[in-house]
Amino acid sequence: MDRHSTSSAMQRGPVIILLALFCTILWGTAYPAVKIGYELFAIDAADGFGKLLFAGLRFTLAGLMTLAVSIVLQKKLVVPEKQHWKGIVLLGLVQTTCQYIFFYLGLANTSGVKGSILYALATFFVVIFAHLLFPDDRMTMQKIIGCCIGFAGVFLITFEGGGLGGGFALTGEGFIMLSTLSSALGSIISRSVTQGQDPVVVTGYQLTGGGLVLILIGLCGHGTFGAVTAKGLLLLFYMAFLSAAAFTVWTMLLKHNPASRIAIYNFLIPIFGTTFSVMFLGESVFNLRSLAALALACAGIYIVNKEFVRKGAC
Repeated sequence: MDRHSTSSAMQRGPVIILLALFCTILWGTAYPAVKIGYELFAIDAADGFGKLLFAGLRFTLAGLMTLAVSIVLQKKLVVPEKQHWKGIVLLGLVQTTCQYIFFYLGLANTSGVKGSILYALATFFVVIFAHLLFPDDRMTMQKIIGCCIGFAGVFLITFEGGGLGGGFALTGEGFIMLSTLSSALGSIISRSVTQGQDPVVVTGYQLTGGGLVLILIGLCGHGTFGAVTAKGLLLLFYMAFLSAAAFTVWTMLLKHNPASRIAIYNFLIPIFGTTFSVMFLGESVFNLRSLAALALACAGIYIVNKEFVRKGAC
């Protein structure tokens, strides 16, 4: 399949839906997987550097998996040209290193359910950044209304006085918000960096580089694992696979579509994240406040991108 036909396929509504569904299901499983990983590797609750070491191993392995796929597909190791390295390094630092420093530390201090709902913020950040940076992705009144509704849901779940999550903490919910900001910036950078480049190659190098920085930070901080078991290693390989697969496919979608058109599907992450957190962590989500917050967040994201739905994106 040539570049033109690949681009055309990636812009078709059914293809976007199926690939975005694949990515968001995988990312939804990451919320309980991270917490289970802390238990399997016996990482002390106060050992933030141990958590970053765990994250670094995951993303370095994911990057190597992605590069291995690239080698199989192209029958050689593709090395980006010199002028492209700056963008790839920046993408790795923002989308992998910064995003997951805040994600891993923040998720240790809040629930998987709450963390997954807060991820809805990423969509609104993408919409705002796309308006500022891309002439073809401008803010509209419809998007403003959607953002207000979505932020209402995030506010509802974050600043409740009790019940699910117990309110707001900088090192919990605050870090998750900073993680979503990094994720949104990464989406914008990714759309620019991948122009004229193979998304698989870009993903492989940015994950590997960003993961190695996380490992370095973890080791410098004397992060440790209290245990290494077969179950823990299997979970680590699964988490590496989900990152490799989801980031590669998502990067391909961003390359061929406006950033806000793809951002609509982020609403699925809170749904899958809460579902898997309930299934595997036994967390409670079935109360009026949390369900209302989830509904508002999803409704806001849908409204933000409604024009794309009308054009056939859904």
